[in-house]
Amino acid sequence: MATEESRQAFQRNDREGRGSRPRIEIDHHHGERPPRRFWQDPWFNLFLYLLLILGSFYLWQGAREAQRLEIPYSRFLEYLKKDQVAKVVVTEKLITGELKRTDPRTGRPQRFYTVPLRDPQLTKLLEQHGVQFVVRPSSDWLGNFFFNWVLPLGLVFLFWIWLSQRMGPGLGRDFLSLGRRIRVHPEGGPKVTFDDVAGAEEAKEELREVIAFLRDPQKIQRIGGHPPKGVLLVGPPGTGKTLLARAVAGEADVPFFNISGSEFVEMFVGVGAARVRELFDQARQKAPCIIFIDEIDAIGGSRGLGPRMGGNEEREQTLNQLLTEMDGFDPAAGVVVMAATNRPEILDRALLRPGRFDRQIVVDKPDLEARLAILELHTRRMKLAPDVDLRVVAQRTPGFVGADLANIANEAAIRAVRKNHEAITMEDFEEAIDRVIAGPEKKHRGMAPEEKERVAWHEAGHTLVALHVPTAQPVHKVSIIPRGVAALGYTLQLPVEEKFLSTEQELKDQIAILLGGRVAEELRYGDVSSGASNDLERASQIAREMVTRLGMSRKLGPATWGERHELAYLGVAQEEKNYSEATARAIDEEVRGLIEEGHERALHLLQAHRAAHEALVQALLEHEVLEGEVVREIVQRAESQAEPKEERNDG
Repeated sequence: MATEESRQAFQRNDREGRGSRPRIEIDHHHGERPPRRFWQDPWFNLFLYLLLILGSFYLWQGAREAQRLEIPYSRFLEYLKKDQVAKVVVTEKLITGELKRTDPRTGRPQRFYTVPLRDPQLTKLLEQHGVQFVVRPSSDWLGNFFFNWVLPLGLVFLFWIWLSQRMGPGLGRDFLSLGRRIRVHPEGGPKVTFDDVAGAEEAKEELREVIAFLRDPQKIQRIGGHPPKGVLLVGPPGTGKTLLARAVAGEADVPFFNISGSEFVEMFVGVGAARVRELFDQARQKAPCIIFIDEIDAIGGSRGLGPRMGGNEEREQTLNQLLTEMDGFDPAAGVVVMAATNRPEILDRALLRPGRFDRQIVVDKPDLEARLAILELHTRRMKLAPDVDLRVVAQRTPGFVGADLANIANEAAIRAVRKNHEAITMEDFEEAIDRVIAGPEKKHRGMAPEEKERVAWHEAGHTLVALHVPTAQPVHKVSIIPRGVAALGYTLQLPVEEKFLSTEQELKDQIAILLGGRVAEELRYGDVSSGASNDLERASQIAREMVTRLGMSRKLGPATWGERHELAYLGVAQEEKNYSEATARAIDEEVRGLIEEGHERALHLLQAHRAAHEALVQALLEHEVLEGEVVREIVQRAESQAEPKEERNDG
């Protein structure tokens, strides 16, 4: 534990500009608690418990034996013939029972026992004189005691110990403690710094102020301000929120308390609140430090928003205790609470107000340059072939987060090992990206030749339209190899630069490209197949967005139609209709018009470039996968050969 003298020395050294922070000793299990003694061990207590039961049974059995009268077997027969025996228990080694007379010492029926002989007439005598009797195999009281008392109670006690370990380090003194649930990364261990975090430059810039405060807690107070109590990292899954929090602790060189929000909640009401108190008590002892609560929405959900969020009393008590602790601790103590969530829309407003989580930092999906930096970070220890171009990999992965890019780099390394490559090649990266996006290749899937040819015409239709519309992104690859569950082929376009806006013309060109595959099937076969279902869905979605959300309809004008309730970072939106049936009919007509316009454009382009279309289909059937440059060469060659024939026909 950091003593008061060490904190004063730390502040004095910072003011004088010399020395370094005194080393903080971290107990990874129970803070500063002394080690557990042997008499506190549950197994030792279990042994004492069983020993006590056994001794008590011995005393009880001895007391019962002292009340019994030992009589010879001949006297037992005399008592029996005189009808003085009330009941007996007959075993192989002993006969016990009660006489009809009372014991003068206890006032109860006189108990007796005797050693039996092999007497075949005993049963008839007992029946003749109306004696209640029971015959048992043997009277092993020690075995009966073990199986009837020791074993059941021992199993119950073992189950109690197992349950206590599941809920925490013990049901005694440590029942409400965090125990091994809290993970503390000490000062002397491996550190994560901002050099280990690529991209997220805006987030890192805002977090540098927190680092400056942790290094010198008194600096901001000297000018009358106060440091932030809490920092909330918000962003989609996999963007590196936890890594950023650890990097802040590494840059500031302070202990890092890491726990998940779900680990506060137990089946007993009040346990989570007690754990919150213990967490903050330990943090105050180790200050300056960082408390990081991952997935805080597990305990920080809004109260009173329906049965899901308002019906759990334990979760509400835990949240209330967290709010109280964040209000109660002194900011000058050097404790910063950091939390992460990808569901900020469900967090309680009391948790987000200033004074608790003063700063909310968005860790969004990386752009092109950030993706390139992340790929360079994840591949710096990998052996790459000279043909690897990480910028092309970054261009092929728009919308990917850091975890996705790390997965792609690892998948490329796995494929390189599987193919016995000396280094990871660009082909390995291309295959890794395709595997993550569309699933693994299904080269051995049994496609009929007719289906394979139809897929080739379909993908060639997409490709040819993409090559001739004015705003399309360049074609990077075309494949007719099945992937995943439903993808029989794909046409991949590679963006030249990162774009955040789309014009009306670009959206119309996208619709035409999506419909190019279906139009190609119509021209070749006169009918269509189910392979264009996803294309139609995406084209219809773009057209509806243009009409209802983007104001790109001449008939309906620059207005939005329908209210959308979006759940941030989840990609989920709930539409609410707020227009009349006449407007709905007009929206449907406008959407249908955009789809028909895209269909006509694709039909015109494919009819005008029929020779290039056929050449592209033949190349796909032969090679199955074509790179973008090869595609452009095939199309240019086919069109240059078709132009002289058209001129001769015109003459």
